[in-house]
Amino acid sequence: MPWDLGSQSGSWSVWSGSRSGSQSERQCERTSFAFYRAVRDLLPVWLLEDMRTMEVFHWEDGRACAFTPSEALLYAVVHDHQQYARYLLNRYSVSALGAPGRSFCCCPASGAPHLSVAVRYNRISVLGMIVDALKDFSTESARRNYLDSRGGCAHSADAGKTAVHLACDLVRPECLLLLLVHGACPYLTDRTRESPLDCLLQRMRQDSSNMVAEARGQQVCVGYLLLFMPKLPRLPFLQQEPQLWQRLLGNEAFRWLAGLAPPSLFVQAMQTLTRAVPGQLDALPDFLKPLDFRLSETW
Repeated sequence: MPWDLGSQSGSWSVWSGSRSGSQSERQCERTSFAFYRAVRDLLPVWLLEDMRTMEVFHWEDGRACAFTPSEALLYAVVHDHQQYARYLLNRYSVSALGAPGRSFCCCPASGAPHLSVAVRYNRISVLGMIVDALKDFSTESARRNYLDSRGGCAHSADAGKTAVHLACDLVRPECLLLLLVHGACPYLTDRTRESPLDCLLQRMRQDSSNMVAEARGQQVCVGYLLLFMPKLPRLPFLQQEPQLWQRLLGNEAFRWLAGLAPPSLFVQAMQTLTRAVPGQLDALPDFLKPLDFRLSETW
């Protein structure tokens, strides 16, 4: 078989990194790594599914377990195997977005790991497939809860962050737009946590002395958040450093966010449009698409 590692020496668990003392566990580690490698090498979908359902096991809670569609989808996201991701989502629907087992995360299942992983690895196409699959949730509230869940292992940098927050933190404007268009919340209701907009502004402030390559991406992310917010926030602290924020945000956006002036009629119209037809933005003329949206002439 092309995935048979034969007598390969040593043993390595892709996710846990643990060494095994039992023959069964070592065999699971070899087959687990073989499956990981097969997905990484973008082998055909039929072969991967044959491996997953008949040949491959991983060690979990003291026993050998077959990979679930959810765990296979995580591999597909990491390695951008778009055909396999599409198959798993079409075949298993939202069950493919369930929580993975303990061997994939040391913490109890929480949040939406597939969304977080897709955003972290900037897998835009696969992320689009995932958010499209959310239409199969039984209720609208379940879909929104999934989009706005705070995923990530408690020991990772993603812990407690929504996918929107992570997209802003990592400056992934394409991922952010996909999430917002499909109904993800652009703000946090929990005031004890830093909101995505706060995160972006803090990053822009920290990078203000450097001409960083991601500055444009930060500005686009701010624009997307403001487009999808039902009401523009008022941030009076911006008035403490007016020249800095006018340079970073542009004069018009600075005045809106600082509470010195209302947004322009164009911005208000775009906000209404994005809320009214969020799934049809691609049908808009190019000059009205969010990617061409400008908060000011300086962007």
